[in-house]
Amino acid sequence: NYMMSKTKKPSSLGKLWATMARYKFQILLVVIFSVLSAAFSIVGPKMLGMVTTEIFQNVMNPSDLVDWSYIEKLILILLIVYIISAVFNALQGIIMRHVAQNVSYQLRKDVMEKINRLPLSYFDKVPVGETLSKVTNDVDLISQNLNQTLTMVISSVITILGVLIIMLTISIPMTLAAFLMIPLSMILVQLVVKASQKYFAEQQKNLGEVNGNIEEIYTGQHVVKAYGAEQRSIEHFEKINDSLYNTAWKSQFYSGVMMPMLMFVGNLGYVAMAILGGIFAAKNVIQVGDILSFVQYVRNLNQPIGQTAQIASLLQSTIAAADRVFEFLEEEEEPDDAPDCCEIDHSGEITFENVSFGYDPQHMVIRDFSLHVDSGSTVAIVGHTGAGKTTIVKLLMRFYDIQKGSIKIGGRDIQSVSKKELRDSFGMVLQDTWLMNDTIMENIRYAKHDATEEEVIDAAKKAQADGFIRQLPGGYQMMLSDDASNISEGQKQLITIARAILKNPDILILDEATSSVDTRTEAMIQSAMKNLMKGRTNFVIAHRLSTIKNADSILVMENGNIVEQGNHQSLIALDGRYKKLYQSQFE
Repeated sequence: NYMMSKTKKPSSLGKLWATMARYKFQILLVVIFSVLSAAFSIVGPKMLGMVTTEIFQNVMNPSDLVDWSYIEKLILILLIVYIISAVFNALQGIIMRHVAQNVSYQLRKDVMEKINRLPLSYFDKVPVGETLSKVTNDVDLISQNLNQTLTMVISSVITILGVLIIMLTISIPMTLAAFLMIPLSMILVQLVVKASQKYFAEQQKNLGEVNGNIEEIYTGQHVVKAYGAEQRSIEHFEKINDSLYNTAWKSQFYSGVMMPMLMFVGNLGYVAMAILGGIFAAKNVIQVGDILSFVQYVRNLNQPIGQTAQIASLLQSTIAAADRVFEFLEEEEEPDDAPDCCEIDHSGEITFENVSFGYDPQHMVIRDFSLHVDSGSTVAIVGHTGAGKTTIVKLLMRFYDIQKGSIKIGGRDIQSVSKKELRDSFGMVLQDTWLMNDTIMENIRYAKHDATEEEVIDAAKKAQADGFIRQLPGGYQMMLSDDASNISEGQKQLITIARAILKNPDILILDEATSSVDTRTEAMIQSAMKNLMKGRTNFVIAHRLSTIKNADSILVMENGNIVEQGNHQSLIALDGRYKKLYQSQFE
């Protein structure tokens, strides 16, 4: 549950850690293996120094024989130590990759579940590409960075502690000299991190905008070409792409400049070690081999300090990505659903009582709307664009909740039943078709997942879709593309109508259901719909008034109110707005 208290809101990093907490056993193994890998690798330079000292003493005193068996034993032990270190390092890497992928999987799952809990108002205001970028780019970045950051942090801490202890056993003055370089390194890291933080956040934001623009241009390519707007779309893309370039360049510049700066400071440390080591070795304070060991330990010390810069960079980009993901996961959800205490009334009788609603509460779209629909009747809603026709349907299905009044089905307020049960009683065919990247069979079966093939085919026949489906390559098993562009608009609409028929709902909603088909196909659909509508309550929203002549009741809406009501003949005789609308389509 990502809905956090306003009084104590954890950081994105804290929330990310809470997500990782379920894998604490694996993370514990990663810590143990990282510690062992670092510990074994730390022993290496000390043993190399011992080998060097043994050989150097023979060079300085030729009369002393080199103890080759001792050197061979040290080299064998050293080889085993490095192999063990490499094995532990490989094991922690495998486990950490597994944890990172599981966290990535969990975040994607959380995002997907969140999408289904969001109100429609969210999708009205946020571009599709922006949300997709959070699911893909941001989650991927978190996964990649987690894979590196945790192991680097552990190995860096262990290496610094282990190296410090051994360096102190070799020479306290040389250790203090080496550590004088650390404050300077830390100051440089802090300055760079502070300067780069805002650029990492802007980089992820701009990346989302670029993806959103690409998605829009891709899906609307026919409109872009139709209006000759290719150059304008390129110019707009270049503008936001430039913003991404600028922020990405700056964030990567700061990341890239950090390592050379730290290497320069580290090299100053090598100079100090060489001078001090030479003086101490000449005075027999330390062995010659200890100088080699010490220089290697300083190098080992500089590596985790240098990694601090990389860790800081990774953390900044991880936090920026996590901010966007958790910001999405904390978006306001649909209001709590009604408890499953009451069953929906299946009679199909619908009553609107003094309903008022506005997408923005300050600007009402529907005002004191009242309507009674008898069970089994067909109600057509007409009116100019923006009159509130589709809004009525959205309120009926609780896509949005009303601010005033009540909506009842069979005398039971729709607020008293769960949204799932309420929506299960509806069938809907929209003007904008929605089909999945799946077979035609599964697209129709989407309305009733346990339907048999015979039921699907029967629904397709009633929708007048069986004929063209069988002529397609693969028939019912033909795979539709992502946007179903491999079939015509009319065929898409017929498939969605078959889907609604298969559901066999109590209440049927047709929103411009035949607007995308030709006249002949429309006539076929009207014939099929006439049989489908029998025994059901039907809402038909249409601009083409020729399709609703036979409706039991026609509502003429204007500014969220019913201004005329009656059947076709009575409204024509009324000589009002309906007649003007009707005549305007046949002039």
